[in-house]
Amino acid sequence: MSINIGMTDTQRQTIAQGLSKVLADTYTLYLKTHNYHWNVRGPMFHSLHTMFETQYNELALAVDEVAERIRALGELAPGSYSEFTKLASIPEGNSRNDAQTMIRELVEGQEAVVRTCRALFPAVDEANDEPTADLLTTRMQTHEKNAWMLRSLLEN
Repeated sequence: MSINIGMTDTQRQTIAQGLSKVLADTYTLYLKTHNYHWNVRGPMFHSLHTMFETQYNELALAVDEVAERIRALGELAPGSYSEFTKLASIPEGNSRNDAQTMIRELVEGQEAVVRTCRALFPAVDEANDEPTADLLTTRMQTHEKNAWMLRSLLEN
């Protein structure tokens, strides 16, 4: 059945492709944050363990929202490690990293998702796709806040 939501097929496909990158970055950041939650050690263990858990739980919910938006646009959402690896801009985490490196990498990951979202806005604006704009705005606010909170742990 055709989709008639006031956007062209090309607009829907372009936005879904961009959202697939957001999904891949978000899922990769989820895995990295969960990895670091399990493997963080050192004097800040308890606070970082708790903070990372809060963040990966939020990311777990976010991947579902992003994937569902892709489906609402009529496209298939990527859902495998191999697809995510091709689309993501965030590298995997190393569980042997020290806590400071973990924090730094998670800041970089949070900021990477913001950049991926921001890069999609021109296509979203051109299509007057308010639902996707709303989703991206919420994601950007969350990732910017998380980056700030993590970054504050690195300041002396």
